[in-house]
Amino acid sequence: MGEQKVKVIVNPNADLGRAWQNSPDLRKLVEEYGAADWTGTVFPVHAKDLAIQAAKDGFDLVIAVGGDGTIHEVVNGLMQVNQADRPRLGIIPFGSGNDFAHAVGVDPIPSQAIAQIFNGKPRRVDIGKLEDQYGNVEYWTNALGVGFDSTVVIRFREMTHLRGFLAYLAAVLKTIAQGVDSPHLTVVTDSETWEDDILMLVSCNGSREGGGFLIAPEARPDDGILNYAWIEHVSRLMILRILPEVMKGTHEKFAQVRSGEFKSMSVQSDRPLHIHTDGEIYSGFDSDIKGINIEILPGAIELLA
Repeated sequence: MGEQKVKVIVNPNADLGRAWQNSPDLRKLVEEYGAADWTGTVFPVHAKDLAIQAAKDGFDLVIAVGGDGTIHEVVNGLMQVNQADRPRLGIIPFGSGNDFAHAVGVDPIPSQAIAQIFNGKPRRVDIGKLEDQYGNVEYWTNALGVGFDSTVVIRFREMTHLRGFLAYLAAVLKTIAQGVDSPHLTVVTDSETWEDDILMLVSCNGSREGGGFLIAPEARPDDGILNYAWIEHVSRLMILRILPEVMKGTHEKFAQVRSGEFKSMSVQSDRPLHIHTDGEIYSGFDSDIKGINIEILPGAIELLA
């Protein structure tokens, strides 16, 4: 560990409390490499505040212990700091999906992930930026969804008796059964423009979401570009036909599916949008957001993994 100053931010609720139950063992593993300062989150977005404070306190490395939501909050904190003063990021995956950890090659076994942090070489990874029509900004690491998959995230939050991919799949089926809204979107990227009624539009920095849906198989979090998958309005039966292909990443063969790459994207809708960022609900059923801009920030975070 050398002279670096390490802050560990633990979400005690991650993976139904398993992160907190295992934190004593994790502490022993981390402190084999040297001293670290540990803090547990106690309220929503607390990890963001803790990451900002860690930078102010001169920490060189901030390790997020939790799932995609915890990493999302930590990164939103780190992105408030000037790049020259921004601590490096480490990840110990303890979530239900761990999609961003998967995208950046973090080992799913915590002890191995810890070894990667302290033995690996730093590398820069891209971060996505969302700005809505009111000027509010949110950073995201893995995926930003509009439409169907955002509604699924809202339903997923209701699945208290299931966890991981199974819970996400149950939320998908519940969303299909209850009916899907199909807003009319106008999309302008740095290379193309189109409009149509949509089932969903997902911008991807990583290849998968929901713990196993390969939304954008070609997406890489260190290539300086974002990928997108667009599925136009389809029937319930067609959703069920496409769904197994999304799990395999072979959905692009359907005429109703569009995919591509971009560095910046503007989205305008004829009605309020449901939006998620890394599985966190950005705008829910009471949203009035109809316009967003999305862009890639290449190499914005330095990762140890």
